[in-house]
Amino acid sequence: MKAEKGDIFEWKKIEDGPEVWKVEITKKNDASRLVNPIKESETKAKEAEVFVLNVTLIEPRLKHPTIFKYFDALEEGKAFQLLNDHDPKPLYYQLLGERGNIFTWTYLEKGPQWWRVQIKKNDPQSGETVGEIAAKDLRKAEVFKKYGIDFCCGGKKSLKQACEEKGIDVALVEAELQNPTQQVQSANNYNAWEPDFLADYIYNQHHIYYYNEVPRINDLFAKVVGHHGDHYPELQTLYSLLSQLLQELNVHFLREERVVFPFIKALVAAKRTGNRDALNSQPSLTEPVRMMEVDHEAAGDILAEMSTITNEYNPPADACNSFQFLYKKLKELDEDLRQHIHLENNILFPKALKLEQELRN
Repeated sequence: MKAEKGDIFEWKKIEDGPEVWKVEITKKNDASRLVNPIKESETKAKEAEVFVLNVTLIEPRLKHPTIFKYFDALEEGKAFQLLNDHDPKPLYYQLLGERGNIFTWTYLEKGPQWWRVQIKKNDPQSGETVGEIAAKDLRKAEVFKKYGIDFCCGGKKSLKQACEEKGIDVALVEAELQNPTQQVQSANNYNAWEPDFLADYIYNQHHIYYYNEVPRINDLFAKVVGHHGDHYPELQTLYSLLSQLLQELNVHFLREERVVFPFIKALVAAKRTGNRDALNSQPSLTEPVRMMEVDHEAAGDILAEMSTITNEYNPPADACNSFQFLYKKLKELDEDLRQHIHLENNILFPKALKLEQELRN
């Protein structure tokens, strides 16, 4: 009760067994909805006027069901906060996997003693997402890049939400979006492409790039760490992050190539031929796409850490040529992966899911 309602009541034993137990529960006059024992966090939560769930007071087996219960009860556009004694990031991936990309996860405190996260249920009526905006006009994607707004892994957020998280004046960004002046090299109109053609493009442009470049980056990294690892210990951390990223992407790409892309091509074939027999025998594409989006979120988090460690891939002033070249290749990998994720999250997957819905109806 304390975990779910907070310190808003008094508990007084009247009879203590052995046959009957009687307890008097009195609601405090100055009841606060907060459950955070840290005064500073109480003040912040009061200012935000949101409910704070202190996860540390909940029995372990009930933690996730309780959190999901609160999330499911949220109205669209509303939020609540979690207080925990360790990083609750695994919950983020579970929530994303089971509920989909319908929420915004914002860290308000990040340790070392307490972690506080605000979870907001997105409002689908809040306008186009940044991913949708970027998908329609590459010049506007350049505006987002200028302000550091993530339109690939974080593409499901509204412009207002994305700007609030970055502390940017939304009116300023909106003004630039109205008159984008940045010239872009690519003239590809991805939105006009059929899903099967776009899937082939992603494989040939991004998967093949990955398979060709990753061995070279690994060899170069080993050389740089061997020569400079003692002087720059952050290289070891960076290499661990890269290894984790590559391990996850290797599995991810195989799933795309063996499951998701063939499924998308089958959808397009069913549309063209009118034969839906093969489609009727298959489960929905929704769950595989959701798994891909969860993987994309995880990859985006690792890329963000790598960018922070490398000061946005700017090598030290005394870096040798190999060191500089390594950071250049890592930046290229980062940019290629973000473009890859953007094409899938914001164009390919929505088009494929819409097509599947039309065919099944």
